Amino acid sequence: MARITAGVGSSHVPAIGAALDRGRTHQPEWRPIFAGYEWSQRWIAAERPDVIILVYNDHASAFSLDFVPTFAIGCADSFAPADEGWGPRQVPEVIGHPELAWHIAQSVILEEFDLTLMDRMDVDHGLTVPLSLMFGQPTAWPVRVIPLAVNVIQYPAPTANRCYRLGEAIARAVATFPEDLNVQVWGTGGMSHQLAGSRAGLINREFDTLFLDRLSEAPDALRVMPHEEYIREAGSEGMELIMWLTMRGALGPRVRELYRFYHVPASNTAVGHVVLVPEETGERSVTDDAVPRSAAA
Repeated sequence: MARITAGVGSSHVPAIGAALDRGRTHQPEWRPIFAGYEWSQRWIAAERPDVIILVYNDHASAFSLDFVPTFAIGCADSFAPADEGWGPRQVPEVIGHPELAWHIAQSVILEEFDLTLMDRMDVDHGLTVPLSLMFGQPTAWPVRVIPLAVNVIQYPAPTANRCYRLGEAIARAVATFPEDLNVQVWGTGGMSHQLAGSRAGLINREFDTLFLDRLSEAPDALRVMPHEEYIREAGSEGMELIMWLTMRGALGPRVRELYRFYHVPASNTAVGHVVLVPEETGERSVTDDAVPRSAAA
């Protein structure tokens, strides 16, 4: 059977993709950020997942305010990098896993989660930047990806608890897929940032640290946190953090944190990153003792 072996949380700041694409990763303002993902690049090269279910939000690339699904799952064979106004990123095409995607859709819809089924969907920096941070600049992504887009742009957005429960439902679906697959679930977006208004430039290190602590140790506290609190503490765009709850819900009640990285600022955003494993599989991490558990800048 397929199995979920790990969860990854990561920011998806578009400027990070631009720095990578333009060869600026060694410049002083960018080097600490890319160094913070070096452990994770080694770890994932050893873990070699077959499929990543990547939870992200679209930034008016595949969807507009004319059509805003709460949850949308990519069921296509492949997904092209989106043109976000300055041409698509020069990164590989994302290869999907339609068999598992349709299986997840069938399972979670019968559990009364309404997913929009996408047979064609371009994917923007919300999905491609985390892939670049974890895999670098390969000629082809070494993993198949199921995009799962969540609406955190247009109100009403789903609650943190609903995102968590969707992760639980996805875990049940993966567990009944008959192919032997190593599956990871990633939650992307955040951390604290606000792009407009009187609080533009907001970064809340204390809240971000508390969020990362609770993600591992007390996710129920994050599940019940209302949108207003996420926005007050993390900024209007900081509400993207509810997507990390989908990843967390897919891992089961107890997890072990293998790695954490936090850095401010990247552009005008806090960057957060965490690697979690379900407790029952944590002892099998082949790189667990290779480097320190966490890093921060």
